[in-house]
Amino acid sequence: MRLSTSLLAAAGAVPLATAQLHELAVKAGLQYFGAATDTPGFREREPYPESYSQYDAILEDPKEFGQTTPTNGQKWLFVEPEPGVFNFTEGDYVADLANRTNKILRCHALVWHSQLAPWVETTEWTKEGLREAIVRHITEVAGYYRGRCAHWDVLNEALDEDGTYRKSVFYNVLGEEYIRLAFETAAKVDPEAKLYYNDYGIERPASVKTAGAVRLVKMLKDAGIKVDGVGMQAHLHADNHPSEADLINTIGMYKEVVKEVAFTELDVRIKVPVDEQKLQWQSECYQKVVGACVKTKDVCVGITIWDFYDPFSWVPHVFPGNGASLLWFEDFSKHPAYDGMVNYFGELIEAQDGNATCS
Repeated sequence: MRLSTSLLAAAGAVPLATAQLHELAVKAGLQYFGAATDTPGFREREPYPESYSQYDAILEDPKEFGQTTPTNGQKWLFVEPEPGVFNFTEGDYVADLANRTNKILRCHALVWHSQLAPWVETTEWTKEGLREAIVRHITEVAGYYRGRCAHWDVLNEALDEDGTYRKSVFYNVLGEEYIRLAFETAAKVDPEAKLYYNDYGIERPASVKTAGAVRLVKMLKDAGIKVDGVGMQAHLHADNHPSEADLINTIGMYKEVVKEVAFTELDVRIKVPVDEQKLQWQSECYQKVVGACVKTKDVCVGITIWDFYDPFSWVPHVFPGNGASLLWFEDFSKHPAYDGMVNYFGELIEAQDGNATCS
């Protein structure tokens, strides 16, 4: 049951007419509700310069989004395009935005098999040479951003769909050692940042990939290596997504091995054409993520959507026939999922206030 505006206002919740996502998330007990972003003029953003002003006003609103992540600017391809040559221009755009607008900054990603600089994949590596390249990269990048990143996605998508290790250039040369090396180095370089393993397809409790993520983190913990959290990317489908109970159970599995989890790249793609039924399924999916995180707020620290404006989404470019995965349409009207989350946050806040009163 969804509560009416009058009931929520009477309960002391933020009025739904003016409530915004980060504001509600914090009131519900989370650290943040955030949106990832990218450098203007590049990639998905390039065709839409007329949208930048309105987009920026929404992104920078502290009540709407209290956290951000650079979708691309800190990846190997951009920060170390040549061996030992570093360029932080794109990463700085988002880091500076976070600082200017007082947002929590999640940094992403130190070691990933994709969007590598070409030289990483074409070099004939010795074990020692690749070890040195990994340590240099993490030392320079995490060192440059030290003190600014609340969280670091140290390792991204190291698992294949069956839960075994992905046969990346790093794994093929060093095996499991590269995972330990990445986390050990990151912990030395930025000891204050929360260090995460981040992946997609690890949101369902019965998934072999979820089991693989638990196994990977446990391997690090058993070796005495710092790993603070698991990031569930949560690139989900409107017509087939985990239940709230499934998400809660999965978070419980991660709680056995780490102190915190986060939804790090949330979007909910729809098979085009978009219609009312599909938007309703999408709204339900977004609400289930909100409910799961709030109901496990002792471990789930927050939710980040993978940008918020449909034209800037990666989804149509990678999954043809899918789209409308975010919360604002091209004309800057909101998806029903936005109000669905606002209402569900309000219900959860009202329930918490009621329980506090009873106790």
